[in-house]
Amino acid sequence: MKENLNLSKKSFAIYGLGTTGKSVINYLKKKKVKNYYFWDDKKEIRNSFKSINKINNFSQKLDIVDFIVLSPGINLKKTKFYKKIKQNKKKIITDIDLFFLSNSNLKSIVVTGTNGKSTTCKIIEHLFKRNKIDVKVGGNIGKPILDLKLKKKTIVIIEASSFQLSYSKFIKPDYALILNISKDHLDWHGTMANYINSKLNIFSNQEKNNYALLNSRNLLKKFYSNKYKGKIKFIHKNDYNKIKDKIKNSYLGLKSNEENMTFVYALSKIFKIKLNKFLFALKSFKGLPHRYEIFYKKKNITFINDSKATSFQASSLALQSSTNIFWIVGGLPKVKDNFNRKFKKNINRAYIIGDYSKHFEKQLKFINSSKYKKIKHAVIQVLKDIQGSNKKSTVLLSPASASYDQYKNFNHRGDEFKRIVKIYAKKYI
Repeated sequence: MKENLNLSKKSFAIYGLGTTGKSVINYLKKKKVKNYYFWDDKKEIRNSFKSINKINNFSQKLDIVDFIVLSPGINLKKTKFYKKIKQNKKKIITDIDLFFLSNSNLKSIVVTGTNGKSTTCKIIEHLFKRNKIDVKVGGNIGKPILDLKLKKKTIVIIEASSFQLSYSKFIKPDYALILNISKDHLDWHGTMANYINSKLNIFSNQEKNNYALLNSRNLLKKFYSNKYKGKIKFIHKNDYNKIKDKIKNSYLGLKSNEENMTFVYALSKIFKIKLNKFLFALKSFKGLPHRYEIFYKKKNITFINDSKATSFQASSLALQSSTNIFWIVGGLPKVKDNFNRKFKKNINRAYIIGDYSKHFEKQLKFINSSKYKKIKHAVIQVLKDIQGSNKKSTVLLSPASASYDQYKNFNHRGDEFKRIVKIYAKKYI
């Protein structure tokens, strides 16, 4: 039996006091760790922790602790203590590392990729629960991984971001999935090579009895060149294509879910879930909010909230799943992200929103488009444009960008879109 690390004998510096940082502090308390210190670069957040006197002399603590637990998304180059942390870079771990250090006997499925991570995690969870397999989901989706209440036989599904994997040193999934890789977060990683390597880190500690699932020949070459030890399961579309028409679920049948489903089907066979039970379980799966969410239909118009699409690559999945699209797009653009022209034929018109409209106007110069400051203004114009038409139409919010120019997050943006549609659709349709 594998041994867990005795955390109570170690010391920790926690950098970042958001949801993840708080979960780390609570976890260390449960593990009776006495020597831990924490910091956040935002003064108002630090001040909220004044009642616990652990913040003083944080810079000095970085030299003496055993581990530095970095919250996901923190860019080291932009931190207050960059030079000091760089000197101690070998100590940096993540909350996912803490989980593996202290839960080495639990079985785990770790899912990463540029697009589809959350949906794939939830499909796997749904499939397993319907087949009476004890399972919990956490990480970059839902609860932080250290907040989950687990039993000895629980299988843990972890959504891992490139931020988490970039500094991870102890992650060791029994089943590791890389769904896809396309340009994203290059402002954080610097280069595409760094981004790819962060994803590949999911395989670095695996042993011969662990599974590595991927569908890219390029990643397969890198897998072998890095001499990873995991058992390769290369995902072929042909395997899934043989049974996909038997799945009686319109959401899972969308083009945007095809890649997710190829991995889920492959995993189901590894877990020896019979085909009839696989098909029956997935009949009842419902999609996640803000991921190609068909939330409203009126007459011949379908309204879709795809606010989670924060890059052109992510939006392409929605654009290829519909036709005669009235596309609401725009926000905070991703570095080096470009629109794929092959989806032009599906787009009737683009309605560009947000503070970076000039950027998107340049990207979409070969598509009829117009600019609006807010989602509300774009929605009203869309409704006016399709008013009285008998043709089937799709009104799609798929921003191809981050939400932070105007919204707290993609959830806030998507909820606002749904609210506005339901108000004004009654007026114009």
